[in-house]
Amino acid sequence: MSAWAIVLIILGVVLLVCLCISVRIVRQATAVVVERLGKYRKTLDVGIHVILPFFDRTGKPISLKEIVADFKPQPVITKDNVTMQIDTVVYFQITDAKLFTYGVDQPIRAIENLTATTLRNIVGELELDETLTSRDTVNNKMRVILDEATDPWGIKINRVELKNILPPKDIQDAMDKQMKAERERREQILRAEGEKKSSILVAEGEKQAKILKAEADKTAKILAAQAQKESLIAIAEGESHAINLINAANPDASYVTLQGFEALKVLANGNATKIIVPSDIQNVAGLFTSIAEVIKNDGSKTRTNKKNKSTSKEIVLNSENEETKPEEN
Repeated sequence: MSAWAIVLIILGVVLLVCLCISVRIVRQATAVVVERLGKYRKTLDVGIHVILPFFDRTGKPISLKEIVADFKPQPVITKDNVTMQIDTVVYFQITDAKLFTYGVDQPIRAIENLTATTLRNIVGELELDETLTSRDTVNNKMRVILDEATDPWGIKINRVELKNILPPKDIQDAMDKQMKAERERREQILRAEGEKKSSILVAEGEKQAKILKAEADKTAKILAAQAQKESLIAIAEGESHAINLINAANPDASYVTLQGFEALKVLANGNATKIIVPSDIQNVAGLFTSIAEVIKNDGSKTRTNKKNKSTSKEIVLNSENEETKPEEN
């Protein structure tokens, strides 16, 4: 093999090596910084790029995806002098590879220190209760401050979250007792409100029951009065009709006398002890006008022996102003 052939082979190998060195492939969501003779030359985006071999040098590919940095807990003192341990989570994204490369040394460590100092400044203006209940406020303030501080570094802070807030042990015990007392207070309030509503409902039920009962009694009395009224009217109408029928029949003296005896029989079966009967029994009109006294002999009954109780009836016949004594039966 001639010398020229060897030279051509060597040149070909050198050209191939130079071509391999000069070609750079940049992956998706990454960026590569190119330096020429130690000076920034350009930033390579996604795709295939050719650089000048032996003069251009590429740095480590920089990820443009959102990065999550979980920092360890930091001691923070609140406004009321309570020391707490707070750890944060920062979501950031590299927007400028050149600024990220040349802006700050160790960007992640710089963000961590900046987060710790910013957190101490913000929490130092709040009391313990405000710190526990104002996480969103603290998160927003930290995000704004960190975003402004990291903008010259080519970094954009998307979100900042307080992951854990750990107060001292004695504070935690006091908070647990306070929470327990608050829950017991709410339980007592709810129980008292329930008993109050129950008493009100029971009272309203009793009230409605009494009202309904009174209305029912009223309706019953009205119906009973109406029934009694209709009954008396019916009895009166029946008696009136019977009298009219008797009058229409023109009864004789024997019928009237018989009715008088029936009335006397009714009177004799009662509790009366004296019955005054006219001498002219046939005169029914005189019979009904002479029934003027019905006296109960209660005093004589109480003085007699209880074992030999007897009822005596006296019949006084009034005949032409003469009074006869009744015989004992």
